[in-house]
Amino acid sequence: MMEQNGGGREEYVINRFTMAIFPVEGQKNQSRIYELEGNVHVKRRPLEVINASCSYFGSSYLGRKEGTKQLMGVTHKPPVVIDPANSIYFFPTTSSTRPQCSWISHSHVKSYMEDENESTRVTFTNGEETTLDMSIGSFENQLYRTAQLRTIMSSRIENEQRKMNMFLLPNTDSEKLSMYEQIIRELDRRMKKKRLEN
Repeated sequence: MMEQNGGGREEYVINRFTMAIFPVEGQKNQSRIYELEGNVHVKRRPLEVINASCSYFGSSYLGRKEGTKQLMGVTHKPPVVIDPANSIYFFPTTSSTRPQCSWISHSHVKSYMEDENESTRVTFTNGEETTLDMSIGSFENQLYRTAQLRTIMSSRIENEQRKMNMFLLPNTDSEKLSMYEQIIRELDRRMKKKRLEN
């Protein structure tokens, strides 16, 4: 895989091409980021990259972590949504406070298999492979939790879009009637308010 920016970037925002974020061994505040087209070095710990990316998309890591807890009840090694609009979800390989914690993009895991010493070999969508120091059972649990989070979020987003479409583009007579009733109620409310002001 081609190496980009050998000296390391100061800033990095996770995007749809980001496959994984790994700590650099022996370098306390450095991350190696796998992207579809190459690796990027960043002068930040993986959790700092996660937090900065969550902030870029309007939240924080703690906010996203709390959101996962509210939606699923998961408090240990919770997966997080980085950007719901682009369906970017990551999960940690261990507790996020541990220095060896890596972060994996759910949508870029092509396959995985058990490897030596109770580790897991992961193949990403571009064919790049890496071995994670976690059991296959733990990896599958993180993968499934992230899939569950994606399903919950997708369902909620679709429901909101359906409501908006119903209001903006009513298809059936009952949807049209409902929209007209809402408009009439709002006009009535405004007229009453205006009469009270006069």
